[in-house]
Amino acid sequence: MDTSKLWDFTQLLVDESARLILSYWDRDDLEVINKGDDTPVTMADKGAEEVMRALINRHYPDHGIIGEEYGRENDDADFVWVLDPVDGTFSFAHNIPLFGTLICLKYQGKPILGAINQPVLQKCLIGNGSVTKLNGKTVTCSDTTELDRATLLTTDSRRAADLKPDTHFAKLAKSARIFRTWGDAHGYLMVGCGDADIMTDPIVNEWDFIGHVPIIRGAGGIITDWEGQDPVGGTSVICANKHLHPKVMEILHG
Repeated sequence: MDTSKLWDFTQLLVDESARLILSYWDRDDLEVINKGDDTPVTMADKGAEEVMRALINRHYPDHGIIGEEYGRENDDADFVWVLDPVDGTFSFAHNIPLFGTLICLKYQGKPILGAINQPVLQKCLIGNGSVTKLNGKTVTCSDTTELDRATLLTTDSRRAADLKPDTHFAKLAKSARIFRTWGDAHGYLMVGCGDADIMTDPIVNEWDFIGHVPIIRGAGGIITDWEGQDPVGGTSVICANKHLHPKVMEILHG
């Protein structure tokens, strides 16, 4: 499928949502509200999703939308956009630029286009499963071959240990050269650009990761769930370069 026009439209979604998000960045009067699931939300989250939904409805009225903040709309359509306007709201609210806007386009349930945008750092990563570009320049995952030379990332190290107690995550963390919580959207951006080697999340919603699938694959990496299966439809994610992913799975499952 030719995704060139959809790629350009994705860039439009990135640009317009970034404009809204930056208007709330580093503001002393930013209000943070806890949702029913005890996760935070701000007007940046809500406003950015509203902007993207309006653009999709204007340009592609027959497409469906699934968004973290405003739910599902026509989600049985062939083409469905999945939106997470601010992935890493805790970071955003504390003026830490490890958040990002996540965008995915699915065709008949398969993710065919994904974007991670970090508006403060002005880094936009878009991939279609065949190629991945950072600000228009083709990038690939790292070529690190050994875990003791690798940078391993996760969003919250406590959750990894608590939610996957049947895996050897602590052993994996000790095996890596560097283990950091540069997580949420930023961790996947780093792996897709080759700046980190492994990114893990033991529990995710669809909007948290589905766009990473064409990004990581387009950069030559491997992305699965924690059991090594196709992450689409799953609730956990591990992505790494092609050399390290098998070694990660071997350690996790002993």
